Amino acid sequence: MTDSGRSTRPARPGRSLFRWLRRVFFGDVFALVYLGLCAALLVWAITVAVVGAGEDASFAGVIPLLATAPVSLVLFGLPGGAVTFIGAVVGGALLNAAVIGWCARTLRRGGRPDPAD
Repeated sequence: MTDSGRSTRPARPGRSLFRWLRRVFFGDVFALVYLGLCAALLVWAITVAVVGAGEDASFAGVIPLLATAPVSLVLFGLPGGAVTFIGAVVGGALLNAAVIGWCARTLRRGGRPDPAD
């Protein structure tokens, strides 16, 4: 114990990574809304493609790809079929949510430096 009453126990390495991930991806309401929208679009596209409701059901996957562009368009070029499609949309959504969260935090700060960065 130190004089201030705090423990001098070292922090676990995984704990700081979890804290960083939580702050980047889930620390802002705009990023969470965007992730929810992307998840809903992905579920909708998969449902429409599986059910095959209509002639243009095969184009349903375009909407989640465009919602998570540009990252998803780059990742979608990899071979792999349905797994690549889902991975491209999830990867694009996570990266875009991180950018949205960073932009929102920066705009809220108003140009002041962030002590956490």
